[in-house]
Amino acid sequence: MRKEDICFYSASMIADLIKSQEITAVEITETFIERIEKINPIINAYCTPTFEMAREQAKRADRVVKDNAFIGALNGVPTSIKDVVPVKGVRFTYGSKLYENNIAEVDHAVVQRLKAAGCVILGITNTPEYGHKGITENFIFGTTKNPWDLGKTTGGSSGGAAASVVSGISTLALGSDGGGSIRIPSSLCGCYGLKPNFGRVPRYPFSGAAWATISHFGPLVRHVEDAALMLDAIKGPHPADFYSLPEQKTSYIEGIKEPPKTLKIGYSLTLGFVRALDPEVEKGVLDAVQKFEGLDWEVEETKFKFKNPEIGFMVLITTGLAHDLRTKLAKWRDKIDPTLLRYVDAGLELKATDSEFAKLMRMKMFEILSKYFQDYDLLVTPTTAVPAFELGIMTPRKIGKKASSPTAWVSFTYPFNMTGVPAASIPCGWTKNGLPIGMQIVGKRWDELTVLQASKAFQDLAPWQDKKPNLFN
Repeated sequence: MRKEDICFYSASMIADLIKSQEITAVEITETFIERIEKINPIINAYCTPTFEMAREQAKRADRVVKDNAFIGALNGVPTSIKDVVPVKGVRFTYGSKLYENNIAEVDHAVVQRLKAAGCVILGITNTPEYGHKGITENFIFGTTKNPWDLGKTTGGSSGGAAASVVSGISTLALGSDGGGSIRIPSSLCGCYGLKPNFGRVPRYPFSGAAWATISHFGPLVRHVEDAALMLDAIKGPHPADFYSLPEQKTSYIEGIKEPPKTLKIGYSLTLGFVRALDPEVEKGVLDAVQKFEGLDWEVEETKFKFKNPEIGFMVLITTGLAHDLRTKLAKWRDKIDPTLLRYVDAGLELKATDSEFAKLMRMKMFEILSKYFQDYDLLVTPTTAVPAFELGIMTPRKIGKKASSPTAWVSFTYPFNMTGVPAASIPCGWTKNGLPIGMQIVGKRWDELTVLQASKAFQDLAPWQDKKPNLFN
């Protein structure tokens, strides 16, 4: 075994090695730090390393074992945190020049829970400014590159998180998802990403109105089991989070050990409004979804139909961003990403009736989805309409042979932020150019477990973890 093979082990394997002290947490942490120093200059996944913090946390993880004290499920497991989540004492910027020199004064509730579970935090990962777009670049830290092709985007806004996991410079990554920001980079980079049900993971302290009712925190990982372990650690109510859900007496890691005996899965390549889909993505997802039939699960194409929700989604985004940034414009306008600035300016022009329209659209969408789930257990779609595209552009110019609108390539993800249900992206194939293809698995309200069970079953049928990007493997 090469030393760097550890960097691609699952979280449970690493935790077991540390628990037995076959390899110490300190040794594992130093192995990851050494790899980060070699790989990160190539892909720019981490914007703020926290190596000294990681070393202290690793020592603590080993001490817990030696003292025969309580051992968290993720004790010593290397983890990255997206730069929209505060870690006390660490630079915290939202990818924005407005906060370039900001230092977090408190740990986010999710960070507190990851620390309590024993995680070793290696650093903070890159994101676009305020997480406002589906690619990962900003004026402070630059662009994050796709480990499979350095000329391609990672997607966003958790692009640094996905790149850290795929390239073996983090075992776990914490991301956020306000319109697909966990699932999009998971699809384009080839890892597993789970957006839990809205409210399952607390969002405190709050950072503003933008994304307040549509953004979810969740894991990006190489193994479905790791997502279950991580969700077990971070789920649960918080007394200061108005939207957090009551305690769910479910162990996800225990629940995925056996797949359900029966499931009825509907799949859709359009959701009723998507007009363009890359042919390789379409074929990859169609081939993948049929694999579920090998488990004797029922699989059929569904006539599921949303009306195009793009306008409602953009109203939610732009009004929230306008609220949060309106007082900053006079001083900072020339330091704000031009796309973000357009969103803010657009939001300032909208009316209260526009916001109510968007809220009503969400209610109607949820009603449609709830009726669908009276007949089906899961909904499967492509995650993104395209594989990874070139750096330097925000959206592909064409999808297949059709011209692309700004949100067309992410049309499969953001509807499930508007409805709040759990959804995951799982690698399901590869393009002829060696780029990953993602399949989205959407579950019923509050039912992350079935999403994880189906994901684990698909992983067993079609594992992908032996394929690694050629970054000095």
